[in-house]
Amino acid sequence: MPNRVAAGTVVGIIVLAVLGAVMGPQWDPVPLTDPLEVQSPSTAIGGAPEPVAYEVRTTVVSVQLDGAVVQAQISEPVGAPGERAGVVFVHGAGTGKFSTAFEEQAYALAASGVVTMVPDKRLDTYTARHRDYVAMAADYARSVEVLRGWADVDPARVGLYGESEGAWIAPVMAAQDPSLAFVALVSAPVVPPRQQAAFATDSYLRNTGVPTGVFRAIPRAVGMSLPGGGFEYADFDVAPYQRQMRQPVLVVYGTGDASMPLVQGAEQIIRDTAIAGSADYTVRYYEGASHGIRVGGVVLEDFLRDLTGWVRGLPDTSRASPRIAGAQPVQDYWAAPVPTPRWLGDGDLVLATVGGGVALLAVGPFAHLGTAATRAVRRRRGGADEPDGLAPGVRGRADALRLLVVATVASLVWYLVAVARLALGYERNAWVVQGGWIGVRVLGIAAVVAGVALLDRARRVREAGDRVTTGRVAAVELWTSVVGAAVVLVVLAYWGVYQLGI
Repeated sequence: MPNRVAAGTVVGIIVLAVLGAVMGPQWDPVPLTDPLEVQSPSTAIGGAPEPVAYEVRTTVVSVQLDGAVVQAQISEPVGAPGERAGVVFVHGAGTGKFSTAFEEQAYALAASGVVTMVPDKRLDTYTARHRDYVAMAADYARSVEVLRGWADVDPARVGLYGESEGAWIAPVMAAQDPSLAFVALVSAPVVPPRQQAAFATDSYLRNTGVPTGVFRAIPRAVGMSLPGGGFEYADFDVAPYQRQMRQPVLVVYGTGDASMPLVQGAEQIIRDTAIAGSADYTVRYYEGASHGIRVGGVVLEDFLRDLTGWVRGLPDTSRASPRIAGAQPVQDYWAAPVPTPRWLGDGDLVLATVGGGVALLAVGPFAHLGTAATRAVRRRRGGADEPDGLAPGVRGRADALRLLVVATVASLVWYLVAVARLALGYERNAWVVQGGWIGVRVLGIAAVVAGVALLDRARRVREAGDRVTTGRVAAVELWTSVVGAAVVLVVLAYWGVYQLGI
């Protein structure tokens, strides 16, 4: 009998491995073999004017949007001569209030003679599920109008600073308002959000050192529609807007930013603006800087120096050499379109499948509790006790199957959360990353063993001429467990638990 169970387990694992392989896309990113070469290790901006320092005065103003009002902080140099350039900041996903965003950048620019404006992000139309970048561009355009009308600001020299998610919005504004003077794109994703999410996930997982089998989950998670709908912005493509940008562009990345396509992003911006007929670009890479050009949580002074010099020296600084400078960027793979899952591309379907499988697994224990309670009442009333509705040896195996399936699901969830924490913290832990994955797969195999052992026991009971179940409740208890376990095991196979290199 053990040989039969072992053989059945092998067959079961192979079947699950094949199902897991054919049910969804694989992950095979294309290596980037043509790196962007920097022309100088120094990030200093050619033709930048000599640094100056002014006291900074701040004023909070209200900006009327279409159906809402937001606050904004304007920072201006005290005593700077003549009409000044202006910069409107466009928030990334992680910021929303002027009081906690772009403090170093806005102050440095203002102290150098440039008037800056940091508006609050409009949050009544901005959620994790819904974001309209074109509508957001229209909201930020109201701040541009306010800054253009500010005292001592030259309306023709007002430009944009877009960081991270804001770098999807700033090109829309620049395309729709050609009179904007310049655009600074900092830590710009450039590719659509879905592509950037897959690229960032891949980078984080590689940095964490996860087993290769884990990568299969990337297109299956990122490529599917999320439960509940929404998230249309995941496929927003900024390229058509960049191809209408004729303004001088400053492109800035930190080489320690694993979430962004450092080489591909800069190359695409250069190509897109060339299509618009502009060759006024400056690209800078800062050694070891993370997202937002920070080291240890602090914005780099060299970046602030270069940013202020570039803005103050326009238009000459946008044409000065070196055009591409700083630390040599490294990007191992292209941020490419994410393949769509074949069968489980609908997040609602995935959720319903998992929920249905777990619900079926829960039926058995509740049915057994109900039966046990009924038998206990009958015994107290002096009635004859009825035998268990399941044949000997069946209940224990069914319980083991349910327990191991649930344990595998729980361990997979724990593993993914643990890996995510390590990845976001740029940490490595072989015990968690390698050992955890082995543990998940061992539990998954044990669940298959339990399932095969249950079916084998049922077969032997029938061959002996006995009934596997007695009564409808026992039949429901057994087969909901079997069907529920089968559904969940297939889902686990889909997420890579039973991979065999297929």
